[in-house]
Amino acid sequence: MTIICQNCSKKLKPSSKIIKGIERLAPGRTLRLPCPQCKEPIILDSNSLKSSSKQPTSSVKPPPPPDITWLKEGTFEEEEVIEDIPQTLILVPPGRERDIITKAIESIGYQASFADSDEEAMEKMQFENFASVILHTEFSGESLEKSTFHTFMRNMSMLKRRFIFYILIGPDFSTLYDLEALARSANLVVNDREVPELLTILRKAIPRYEELFGSLMAEISAYGG
Repeated sequence: MTIICQNCSKKLKPSSKIIKGIERLAPGRTLRLPCPQCKEPIILDSNSLKSSSKQPTSSVKPPPPPDITWLKEGTFEEEEVIEDIPQTLILVPPGRERDIITKAIESIGYQASFADSDEEAMEKMQFENFASVILHTEFSGESLEKSTFHTFMRNMSMLKRRFIFYILIGPDFSTLYDLEALARSANLVVNDREVPELLTILRKAIPRYEELFGSLMAEISAYGG
């Protein structure tokens, strides 16, 4: 199976993990993967596997012979393999609210991961690369200011922190209030009342974040900064 980037036409060979992720997508849901070449998102849905596996019928003109100039030049271009589904660490007490958050995250192509304590969450952060982290202010049973994990995020090296979309959820926040998010060292704040609308909020906030910082992050990553 081969996936073609809609932005730069790069041919990509998905890993078995990506294929399984596409197969599990419900109708209407999509999976967003970063293109290794142009860094733009590749949007996939449950039909992507079907369309890539269609065989030409007898009425279709066969493709031309393959380009074999690489035989003489001694070089060839391999299809790049895309491996990773973006991961989100959700630190929210179990219950209906966490279920809503998980569904919203998975609807935009992220894979949800959970932890039961600040210590477990910090350990996961050391060994896995998360594209986003969602923390509820009541996760550890203490105030945000006393939260061990929030302090961990605030003190994280910018070499790693700038690639993480950090979301805070709680009863005292003003949803999408950028100044409040900045004051809390987060990228987005959401009030509990608006959690049922989280999917719409993410569809607005994440593209805006990528528009503001996406190209900058790509440049920094390219230079190993």
